[in-house]
Amino acid sequence: MIQGVTLCAALCISAVAQAQAPVYDLGNSPQASSASSGAPSSTLEQRITVLERMVDSRTQMQHRLQQQIDTMQGEIDELRGTVEVHTNQLEKVLERQRELYLEIDKRVEALKQAGIGAASSADPQAAYTPPATPAASRPTQSQPAASTSSAARNDQSDSDAYEAAVNLILKSGEYDRAIASLQSFLSDYPDSSYVPNAHYWLGQILFREQQWDAAYEQFDTVVNQYSDSAKRPDAIFKLGMIAERQGNANKARSLFEQVIKEYPDSAATKLAQSRMSGV
Repeated sequence: MIQGVTLCAALCISAVAQAQAPVYDLGNSPQASSASSGAPSSTLEQRITVLERMVDSRTQMQHRLQQQIDTMQGEIDELRGTVEVHTNQLEKVLERQRELYLEIDKRVEALKQAGIGAASSADPQAAYTPPATPAASRPTQSQPAASTSSAARNDQSDSDAYEAAVNLILKSGEYDRAIASLQSFLSDYPDSSYVPNAHYWLGQILFREQQWDAAYEQFDTVVNQYSDSAKRPDAIFKLGMIAERQGNANKARSLFEQVIKEYPDSAATKLAQSRMSGV
């Protein structure tokens, strides 16, 4: 009996001792706690690193796209110049054909007049008619032809001068000579129909050489003095590009918006829309 009570008491004391003994959770040890508290920080750093790489990759891609757009824009400008030169050549051919037709008509008319004069001289009643009369009529008729040819030569010379200057840009790539040639053209032919185009191409070369102020002056001349020029939308866009290059984002955006508003169907508008996101 006593032994049983003693055994029970021993068991109770052992149970109490076990209940009061400290229990350590390996997962909550100081080292484990520090490791677990460091895990979220490490994960956050990894995420930040991934995001930074994504941003850098996107920035590089945008930079490459912008370079491609700039290259394509230059190629488009060159293609437009080539089309302009070919159009000019076609106009010259058509003008020469018209001059040829006029010359043929004048010669036919002169032959008719000569035939009428010969028939009149055969008439006895016309015996006293001065023989110089038919001959005098021919120089009078040929004078307009001479003046027409002179005017045609003047038009052709200004056309040839402009074409030669543009070819220095598009074919030879001699930009320094092209600048001098275009400046001479503007000085020699101030009333030519090619003057706004010459200002535009001069601005293009100066823009390429990063002479922003000088290029701005040429494009501004096209915009403000030649409102009917086909180069005006491109000139406005170039003014926006110069403002962007000079760090004037507000002015650049205003000029791009002007192109979009005034020339919604032009190629310059598409280029302006692509630049709007960058300013």
